[in-house]
Amino acid sequence: MTRLLLSTALCIAATGALAGKAFVSNERGNTITVIDTESWEVIEEFEGGNRPRGITLSPDGALLYVCASDDDTVRVFDTETYEELYTLPSGPDPELFVIHPEGNPLYTANEDDNLVTVTDTETHSVLAEVPVGVEPEGMAISPDTNWVVNTSETTNMAHFISTEDYEIKHNILVDQRPRYAQYTSDGRRLFVSAEIGGTVSVIDIAEDGTPTLKQKIGFEVPGVLPEWLQPVGVKVTEDGSRIFVALGPANRVAVIDGASLEVVDYIMVGQRVWQMAFTPGEEFLVTTNGNSNDVTVIDVAAEKAIKSIQVGQQPWGVAITPD
Repeated sequence: MTRLLLSTALCIAATGALAGKAFVSNERGNTITVIDTESWEVIEEFEGGNRPRGITLSPDGALLYVCASDDDTVRVFDTETYEELYTLPSGPDPELFVIHPEGNPLYTANEDDNLVTVTDTETHSVLAEVPVGVEPEGMAISPDTNWVVNTSETTNMAHFISTEDYEIKHNILVDQRPRYAQYTSDGRRLFVSAEIGGTVSVIDIAEDGTPTLKQKIGFEVPGVLPEWLQPVGVKVTEDGSRIFVALGPANRVAVIDGASLEVVDYIMVGQRVWQMAFTPGEEFLVTTNGNSNDVTVIDVAAEKAIKSIQVGQQPWGVAITPD
């Protein structure tokens, strides 16, 4: 009996240790909200620096990186203790970043100085500063890690930077105010959202990495003014069958068929939906809703919102621990 109780206790402890977490950056509240992705309950909130926006995790989920935009730095936290461990250098007003799949380096868009900063996450030193267009924001890394893409909001371009020499090799003109870039898992296609243009640009990638604009996807929702349809966050399922697009003040997430590139559904979520993240296995998609101060949990298979969770003030970004 004692052995059984001990075994049960160990199993429960192990399960608790492995429970997933969603970290939400609250831009106006200057905090990070932590949500248990099994119970979908808030379990912690801690200081995230001034105006935390972009947020990502190390590949093993042990470290949380936060763009503290008004501090002009990247803050790094322990995902178990929530203690701030150190900061990483960035240019002024870091907004979004992407981390190499091996955890080093970190590529950061610095909105105020038109640079992408490449930072060594082990030595905490700047490896390179890459001049890009005006107001850089969106960041993506190709699955083969040969390319980093930056979107520049005012230049209206996607810049393709070689990770070998940190030089821009290609520029693709997209619609007004591009906010986010997302590759498919095979690296053969890139989606770039344009907030003011109201479209998502579909960019095909050749085997040598050369990008070609294929088409632009627009959106139309009955009863919603066209100017409210402002695409921001984009997420693509691993198999490429569905593309989810956050439509900002339209308070909806668009669902696009990956084969036909047709919009097949709109999911009602919270107010001013901004960024999104999948749980491991892609059972759920979590959205940040800046004006309603909550996140929405979407059942991916059902393409249906199932829960709303109150977080901090003006949630911006979200990152979810891996398996």
